[in-house]
Amino acid sequence: MNRASKLFIVIVFTAGFAAAQAPGYRTFTNAQGKAIQARFVSLSGDQVTIEMAGGQTFTLAVSQFSAADQDYIKQAAASPASSGKLFSGPNDKLPPEAVNEVVGHPLFTEAAIWEASADEVAARLGLPPESRTKTSSSFRSYTKDDYLMFGAHPYSVAMYAENDRVTNFSLVFANKGDLFSAKGGGELHFDKDTPPAKAAEIVKTAMDKDLAAIAAALTKTLGAPKKERFGEGKSGRMNMQRWDWRGHSILLAEAEGEYVGVQIVTTEFAEAGGKVAATTDTIIRAKALANLEKRENGDIVIGDIPMVDQGPKGYCAPATAERAMRHLGVPADMYILANAGQTGFGGGTSVDLLLEGMAGQIRSKRRSFDSWRGDFKLKDIAKYIDKGVPLMWCLFSTKEFNETANKRTQERKDVTDWAAWKQKVTEEAAANHMPKDTETGHVVLIIGYNAETNEIAFSDSWGERFKERWITLPEAEQVSQKRFYVVGF
Repeated sequence: MNRASKLFIVIVFTAGFAAAQAPGYRTFTNAQGKAIQARFVSLSGDQVTIEMAGGQTFTLAVSQFSAADQDYIKQAAASPASSGKLFSGPNDKLPPEAVNEVVGHPLFTEAAIWEASADEVAARLGLPPESRTKTSSSFRSYTKDDYLMFGAHPYSVAMYAENDRVTNFSLVFANKGDLFSAKGGGELHFDKDTPPAKAAEIVKTAMDKDLAAIAAALTKTLGAPKKERFGEGKSGRMNMQRWDWRGHSILLAEAEGEYVGVQIVTTEFAEAGGKVAATTDTIIRAKALANLEKRENGDIVIGDIPMVDQGPKGYCAPATAERAMRHLGVPADMYILANAGQTGFGGGTSVDLLLEGMAGQIRSKRRSFDSWRGDFKLKDIAKYIDKGVPLMWCLFSTKEFNETANKRTQERKDVTDWAAWKQKVTEEAAANHMPKDTETGHVVLIIGYNAETNEIAFSDSWGERFKERWITLPEAEQVSQKRFYVVGF
């Protein structure tokens, strides 16, 4: 079987669990009768690019398709209307400049943003990169107070991409996390101000103001919105106001008492109600193993895990959960997860409530979900890491713990004698005393281990600088809350 045939079958596995064919998509088949739901994107020579409902694109040889599909592809390539490049909605005659005036930034051009390079779109909006993996990337800005979009101030502007093509935007306006956030990111997010007594009233007032401003700005230019339900799972599904323009859908949502958000997605994705096809274990296992790094010094580390920067608020649990879910092909957004976890003002998530809320979404996507309480055991960690699956670990991220982890991580870069390193860290761990400070509750991903030196690698949701840090098991045990969670297969 050649590579293109294998790729077609892989796509069949990915698409096989879609509940229904989304508008604008069709069923393609190959010579063996395998079927997928996708839309034509472009034809270059004898290679055709198609797009799945979730935004993933694949390029295959035209010869892999049935004779009828090959005829359709040729016609689609010759006709802009057939390829979806021309639209006939009530707002589609509006020029990009008119819609950009509503956005407040030069987001749109004559070409759909889904067809442009993600880096190019990010540059237009001044969005810095947040994460890059082999196939996906994200860009995020925690904006200044004078930054406006759709007539209101977004605290977070995030853009997601697959294979350098934008898949969606997530903008978060007034919300109970950012409105009462700490004054700094990273380790500084533990230094919270005391939330005011009337926090709930303040949040409601701010949310009502943003919701009205955004709806008014969009309605003035794009007309009255459609009102519909969008998303998946009990906690992830909500009421939306929707405006369409040239294959883009702008969705305005209010999670009562939690946040006001805007998503920009493909119209096809909006028509499907925000539901995406599940991905089988066969594909996910292969992808997870491909990201496993086995280093000469004995380190076994999962690479290519998406980074999510929680920003200056206590969203470590939902941000870490988003990373674990996206790593295994489950779409996630930390603000929606924070809603499920019933976060406090400024952050502070009930991990049990959070995971309870997202368990259904995880399992609906054919992923498993494990949790346990207990001591640190290398065999338990290795059981998952060796499959390319990270673990969520609840700990007390104390000053002493962070100082030790930062120091070790830096020193490790220059080690050449690993036997001497083992002796050094073993002696230091025996002498270290790390008291548990219950005010520093935190969640990280365990992403690796070294059985010989008895160390673990972990990753914080504080940006790329905290992507990989190291500590010994005995030291980790001193600050552990003895709770572990795994999104697996």
